[in-house]
Amino acid sequence: MANTLYPESYYAASANAVPARPALQDDVETDVCVIGAGYTGLSSALFLLESGFRVTVLEAAKVGFGASGRNGGQIVNSYSRDIDVIERTVGPKQAQLLGHMAFEGSRIIRERVAKYNIQCDLKDGGVFAALSAKQMGHLESQKRLWERFGHTQLELLDQRRIREVVACDQYVGGMLDMSGGHIHPLNLALGEAAAVESLGGAIYEQSPAVRIERGANPVVHTPQGKVRAKFIIVAGNAYLGNLVPELAAKSMPCGTQVITTEPLGDELAKSLLPQDYCVEDCNYLLDYYRLTGDKRLIFGGGVVYGARDPANIEAIIRPKMLKAFPQLKDVKIDYAWTGNFLLTLSRLPQVGRLGDNIYYSQGCSGHGVTYTHLAGKVLAEALSGQAERFDAFADLPHYPFPGGQLLRTPFAALGAWYYGLRDKYGF
Repeated sequence: MANTLYPESYYAASANAVPARPALQDDVETDVCVIGAGYTGLSSALFLLESGFRVTVLEAAKVGFGASGRNGGQIVNSYSRDIDVIERTVGPKQAQLLGHMAFEGSRIIRERVAKYNIQCDLKDGGVFAALSAKQMGHLESQKRLWERFGHTQLELLDQRRIREVVACDQYVGGMLDMSGGHIHPLNLALGEAAAVESLGGAIYEQSPAVRIERGANPVVHTPQGKVRAKFIIVAGNAYLGNLVPELAAKSMPCGTQVITTEPLGDELAKSLLPQDYCVEDCNYLLDYYRLTGDKRLIFGGGVVYGARDPANIEAIIRPKMLKAFPQLKDVKIDYAWTGNFLLTLSRLPQVGRLGDNIYYSQGCSGHGVTYTHLAGKVLAEALSGQAERFDAFADLPHYPFPGGQLLRTPFAALGAWYYGLRDKYGF
C-alpha cells in the first residue's frame, strides 16, 4: 500500500515531531466515523469526544495533509461572502444566527491552543489592506457591519497608521482585527490530532475511505479495513474526490500558491512587519503574507481553477512579493508549494445531512482556518440533538456550477478574469 507523505513545504520541514499512526487493518466499531483529518474532521472529533462520543478518524494520507497543513496560516474572521450578503440572501433571522457565529472560529482556535498546549506559533493581529479609496470605503462599511454583530476588536488604519504596521507603499489604509492572527497551520492540526488521541479517539493514517455503505448502520470501507458507525462525518473538502458524488457536483477544487523566503533575520523581518501582524489585501484575487516563527516571510496568492499544480510557483508569486516588498529582491526562496481549497458557486460553506446519519461540511472557499473550527462544533451539536445552528448553515441555498463538472473550471476562470480586471482598474 502506498505511503503518501507531506508535500515539500516550509510547514512540513518545520513540523513538530509526532508518533507514526497506523493504517486501518481491522473491522472497527465506533459511534462516529470522521472521514478526513484536517481541521473540519479534527474539530468535529474533539467536540464529539468532549461530549462523550466514541470517535474514529480516517485519513487518506497524513494528519493535515490537505489545505489544513498548507494554507497561509491566517486567522481571518467571517466567511468568504460576508454577513451582509447572507442577510440579502436568506433574510435577517437566519443572518442573525450566522452573523454571531462568524467570529466564533477564531475563539475556538485560541481555546484549543490554550487547553491542549498546542505549539503552533500563535500570534494576534490581522490586517486588511486597502489599495484604493473604494476598498477603504468597503472596510469602513465592514467595520460597521461586524460591530453590529458584536465584534469590536477592530481599528481603521489611515495611510500613516498602516505604514506603521506594514512597510509597503501600495496601501492607502486598512483595518486591524486583533482577534485575527496567524499560526503554523500544520502544527495546529498535529496538536489537535494529539488532543483527539488524548481523549481516546483513534486516528488512522494512510487509510482512504473508498466506499460508504449507507443505511441504518453505515459502514466506511478502506483498502484494508472498515468502520461500522452510528454516524459519519464527511470532512474531506477539496481532497474528497468522488466518494460522495452529490457533494462533488456543487463544488470545485482550486489551488493557491505559497512561497517562503530564507530566514530574514530579526532586523529585516521587523522592518517589514513591525508588530508581526499578518496581512491580506482587499482584492478579489488577493495576496496575503506574514512572518513565521523563525522570521521568514510567507507570501501567497493566485488561484488555479481545477487544482492543477503550476510548473513554476516561484515565478507566479515572487513578482507579487517584490511588488509589495522590493527590498527583498536579493532574498532567496527556500520553499514553494500549492494547496487546494474547495470553492462553491455562492462562496458560502455547504453543510448538510445525507439520509439520517451522514453529515458533511465543505466548501470554505478560502476562509477555512476559522470556519472549519466552527463547523466541527456545529456538527457535534447536531449529532447531540441540538441542530439550530446546523440548520442555519444547512438552509443556505447552493447551486451546481453552470455546465456541470465539464464547464465549471472555465466558468470560474472567466469569473476570476473579470474580477481581476476589477482589481486592476477599480471598477
